Amino acid sequence: MTTEILQCDTAYSVDHSVQEVDGETVGAAVEGTMAPCEPHWDQHIPWPKIRALQSRLLVASVALICFINSYDGDFVFDDSEAILNNKDLDPATPLSNIWKNDFWGSNLSSNSSHKSYRPLTVLTFRLNYLLAGGLHPAGFHVLNIGLHCVISALMIDVFAILIAGLACDGKTKSPPKASVLAALFFAAHPVHTESVAGIVGRADLLCALFFQLSFLSYCRAFQTGDKTEKFSVAWMMVSLLLCAVAMLCKEQGITVLGVNASFDILVICNVNIYDLTRSLLVAKKAADVIEKVRNGLLVRLALLLLGGSLLLFARWRIMGTGPPAFTEVDNPASFDENVFFRIVNYNYYYSLNAWLLLCPWWLCFDWSMGCVPLIKSAGDWRIIWLLLLWACLIGLIRQALCSPDSSGRRTLTFGLVLLVIPFLPASNLFFRVGFVIAERVLYLSTAGYCLILAYAVAHCCCRWKRPKKLLRAAMLALLGVNVARCALRSQQWRSEQSLFTSALSVCPLNAKVHYNVGKNLADRGNQSAAIKYYREAVRLHPKYVHAMNNLGNILKERNELQEAEDMLSTAVLIQPDFAAAWMNLGIVQNSLKKFEAAEKSYRNAIKFRKKYPDCYYNLGRLYADQNRHVDALNAWRNATMLKLDHSLAWNNMVILLDNIGNLAQAEMIGKEALKILPKDHTIMFSLANVLGKQQKYKESEGFFLSALKINPNAASCHGNLAVLYHRWGKLDLAKRHYELALKLDPSAPGTKENYNMLKRKLEQQQRTVG
Repeated sequence: MTTEILQCDTAYSVDHSVQEVDGETVGAAVEGTMAPCEPHWDQHIPWPKIRALQSRLLVASVALICFINSYDGDFVFDDSEAILNNKDLDPATPLSNIWKNDFWGSNLSSNSSHKSYRPLTVLTFRLNYLLAGGLHPAGFHVLNIGLHCVISALMIDVFAILIAGLACDGKTKSPPKASVLAALFFAAHPVHTESVAGIVGRADLLCALFFQLSFLSYCRAFQTGDKTEKFSVAWMMVSLLLCAVAMLCKEQGITVLGVNASFDILVICNVNIYDLTRSLLVAKKAADVIEKVRNGLLVRLALLLLGGSLLLFARWRIMGTGPPAFTEVDNPASFDENVFFRIVNYNYYYSLNAWLLLCPWWLCFDWSMGCVPLIKSAGDWRIIWLLLLWACLIGLIRQALCSPDSSGRRTLTFGLVLLVIPFLPASNLFFRVGFVIAERVLYLSTAGYCLILAYAVAHCCCRWKRPKKLLRAAMLALLGVNVARCALRSQQWRSEQSLFTSALSVCPLNAKVHYNVGKNLADRGNQSAAIKYYREAVRLHPKYVHAMNNLGNILKERNELQEAEDMLSTAVLIQPDFAAAWMNLGIVQNSLKKFEAAEKSYRNAIKFRKKYPDCYYNLGRLYADQNRHVDALNAWRNATMLKLDHSLAWNNMVILLDNIGNLAQAEMIGKEALKILPKDHTIMFSLANVLGKQQKYKESEGFFLSALKINPNAASCHGNLAVLYHRWGKLDLAKRHYELALKLDPSAPGTKENYNMLKRKLEQQQRTVG
């Protein structure tokens, strides 16, 4: 199906004069005409003309150099939840789960779900898992780097079309210099580090890739056949399909429809927004506007609107229970009751995002929890930043509307379109978002900034003919600084320790930064230092219940039980449904012999988290301490029902049944457990003891030996096997294993006495034989 349209404007003014560029005399045009892919201002950029293939290789190589040192980094920050703890990556999990769960592996219908529906991104994670045979980070990082290289190279084609219209359709030998320069700026922008070096940033990379492909497909709809005044509905459907794919990678993909509509209006229909506004005010000229849009534009815009509405409706239905519920900690400005200051703070956030594009030196993995204090009075000096932002935007808009050069006007306009439209989902204008600033969401908006920057370089070169060498040096210096900054920042993203520590100088008021530094130190065994950072996190944010919970755990392990109880009690008072804090409080109260309070805490934990096997396990321990054997066994059985491979619960059931003399049931439970956990040496050890007491020596020996194959340095296993041989009458074997047990653990309780008893028996036998 084809429909007539207005042909795009590919005519350019031609300057037949001779110009001097860097001391060389060149002609501004060849045979009285200029290549349609080369706006006149583009020729002034102090950059050599490069063929299409070489320019793509150059841009991809720069992108590779910037981030190559992150290829063997660890899983860091959000990677833990999205990859390490996400069961949807496991090949044993049904593939259909990917389409039912959110990005983090939680069911979309759950109230705790963030509603981030990105099944295609999760699918690529699962493919990485399959290809690498497990969770090995190198393969994940390599794919991220490769995607950024492809996207950066493809930006040349996107920028070329935006600069020169359909005259630059990817078939020209050399794209505009400005498109290559803008793509280089994009490839080496440090704000991309989070998207490339952080594995969860793949959602932004895949979204950007299909965003580009959707845009290029939309352009392709106007390049059919001999470029007659027709458009291809088939290519438009392909564009809409690619938009849907981009949305399945990340929700931001829907914004490509806005870019496509802008391209249609400004390039295909060659509408001058400034002239259009003036024409609409004059009745006689309104007919010209109607003529402009008559030829297919309304049909195409209707297709885009219908496609976008269907995609949004489908997305809303998939989301299930409505939008995610964020807290004031996630986005404090959106909870401000004063509408004026809410708007002021939103605009302040925009200015900070703009500053990250202009000067990406202060980068942080998380900008929440006090990192950006709210503006609460009209006298706050930071209001200057948002005034400056709007002054710059108004200046750019004025230049884009009023520039006499159609190509420059179009380039600036599309720079603003690419800057603003992909950012709209993160702007808080349509719905509340769960962050203050997120560097990942700037990945596509950076393209608009880079296009404006490339045009600014060309504009300066046009106006200032003489200092071109200085401009070239400044341009190369900026690229060099950005490449160095990318390399440094991607190095920081290689491990959680370096990532979290790097944020302390950027956001010292961010409680989450101190929390994450403390957590990393605790994971590495440095509890004393961890306590310091956890305390600072609680000081900065007195309601930070997760920091309280982790601090309470460390204090519990250091036997500072009273302070641990106070800390955990405060946490559950602030957040009554914090199940993990209730369980940890129960553990502390159990240690303090406050059995009734501990049982109540465990019951609260189970109340707020129905499927909580660890809590049932700890409840069973409490009952065992109180000699409530039946209750203990029931609690541990609940733990194993909720988590089949809960080794501690299985083992404790066997040990308790052994201790109370119910050996037959202990044997049955032990064998049931080994069907589920066939390589668990602790259960083998407990079952072997039960069988030995029943004088099933051969079977008991088998389980002892199997346990020792898995854990040959277990002194207790050697000691108990020696006791078995001692009873069985295999005294030489008993002597050997007693000696091995004492060698591994000279202070093993009872082993030395048993060994001495065996030696006396052996000596007695020798005297008898003698």
